[in-house]
Amino acid sequence: MNKNTVLALATWIMIMMGFLLIGLGAFRYDHVAGWGFAAVGLGFFAVAWVFNALKGRV
Repeated sequence: MNKNTVLALATWIMIMMGFLLIGLGAFRYDHVAGWGFAAVGLGFFAVAWVFNALKGRV
């Protein structure tokens, strides 16, 4: 596996974890804690975006 493959795999893992955390915040924890889960899920999306932007440059 080269660097681009590792970054692509990390991007997909981060996207799936982002969806999982947003889903937990929306459906499992419907109180104040849900906002925290959703915010962390959006943070995972931001990091996945950076990983995707790094593909081909590293």
